[in-house]
Amino acid sequence: MFDSQLSSQTSSNAIVIGAGLGGLAAAMRLGAKGYRVTVLDRLDKVGGRGSSVVQDGHRFDLGPTIVTVPDVYEKLWAACGRDFHADVDLRPLNPFYTIRWPDGSTFAVNGDTDDMSAEVGRLSPRDVKGYHRFLRDSHARYKLGFEGMVAKPMHSIWDTIKVLPQFSWLRADRSIHAMARSRVRDHRLRMALSFHPLFIGGDPNNVTSMYALVSYLEKEFGVHYAMGGVQAMADAMAQVVRDQGGTIQLNTDVDRIDVSDGAARGVTLAGGAQLSAPLVISNADAGHTYQTLLRDAPRRRWTDRKVNGRRWSMGLFVWYFGTKGTADMWPDAGHHTIMSGPRYADLLKDIFIKGKLADDMSLYVHRPSVTDPSVAPAGDDTFYALSPVPHLGHANPVDWQTEKLRYRDKVAAVLDGLIPGFRDHITTDLIYTPEDFRDRYLSPHGSGFSLEPRILQSAWFRPHNISEEAKGLFLVGAGTHPGAGVPGVVSSAEVLGKLVPDAPTVPMPARMAAE
Repeated sequence: MFDSQLSSQTSSNAIVIGAGLGGLAAAMRLGAKGYRVTVLDRLDKVGGRGSSVVQDGHRFDLGPTIVTVPDVYEKLWAACGRDFHADVDLRPLNPFYTIRWPDGSTFAVNGDTDDMSAEVGRLSPRDVKGYHRFLRDSHARYKLGFEGMVAKPMHSIWDTIKVLPQFSWLRADRSIHAMARSRVRDHRLRMALSFHPLFIGGDPNNVTSMYALVSYLEKEFGVHYAMGGVQAMADAMAQVVRDQGGTIQLNTDVDRIDVSDGAARGVTLAGGAQLSAPLVISNADAGHTYQTLLRDAPRRRWTDRKVNGRRWSMGLFVWYFGTKGTADMWPDAGHHTIMSGPRYADLLKDIFIKGKLADDMSLYVHRPSVTDPSVAPAGDDTFYALSPVPHLGHANPVDWQTEKLRYRDKVAAVLDGLIPGFRDHITTDLIYTPEDFRDRYLSPHGSGFSLEPRILQSAWFRPHNISEEAKGLFLVGAGTHPGAGVPGVVSSAEVLGKLVPDAPTVPMPARMAAE
């Protein structure tokens, strides 16, 4: 339907709303197909949630830090006739991360099966056999969920119906935490094998066991860090777009998507200027796209009521800070550390179900300066500590203007168990709460990862890559298929590339052809 509509037009212009990783990947894919692409973003640099801030000599990566499945990026660059590794310096990490529990026990994760079996045996010898069963579970879910669905369009209900028998066989109705409980007995290992959906905004108590595939992704492809941070990867993507002849306009706020006769015609900017194109790609959050950017257009499926009825991912409290003269301190604090709190399942209920800001917490601690000296002045360190918290859409949302500094002090008390005395060395800091995610990224309810990836909010049930609300409108990014996480967001642009035909060619005038 869309193919014939677009091929009948002479314009090969395309507009991408948002210069996040999904928007930049979309622009690269479209540029490779011959489109003249204009990317618009309200921030002052590219990257979206993967952008950064430089403050007092410290570079803080604001969002994603873990890079997995390099093949996703290699394919994207190859589609543009480029070599990913020539543009991005990707370093494998070992260990991938270390999990620490309040009782002092630790679990260092890498991709070697023998090493991991030894780690499991050190914590709980009786669970080694169950761990290997979990690995087989993870691989089976990877084959179906990642290889079979991630880069495939899922806007047809039939595509989802076809995989239901396999979903049933793999017990996709069971949560990943329930699956981990069925495989291992040690409560620490149950957490270690089931927490991964938190990286994409999902509650392990409720999201499908299909997300066990992340364990296989880590094991098979490793965990990497892009030197210069994810910002450097976004900058490299932007350079490809520019090399293709595309334009990136920063500090440019899109007010609405213009629709007439059921088709997207371009966008209107906040100042009133209009840009025309028969192809519009929204990398804005799906909720913002439908409720705000399409507020003046009739909507059949994604009405305000339907959007408001969705379950959204949790919010994030992130404390970024720099410390002076600490490069040789705290040898137990590696590049990635996960500090698990005293509660697991009940804390998740507080965050996702009750909307309660609990006194206890689990933290993800990022210390990139152990790998990348460019993030801090010589001899210093750059950190961020991330705590999952309720989003702003609960009945009694957290008042972050009141709680921000109070909660920071609670985070600091937990961090003292990993980097004792760090507060005496802090020279600069910055705090983001769900209110900042709402205001900076226009994320509904300040959610960290758009829609929560529950089974009835995935695949066909998620906002589609090809919008049913306007011809010529497509979605990429965390809020559409396949979902959040850097590989998923970049893969949404691969789906786009399969839905959009090559740019129409414009015939030369007869006189010029004769010459």
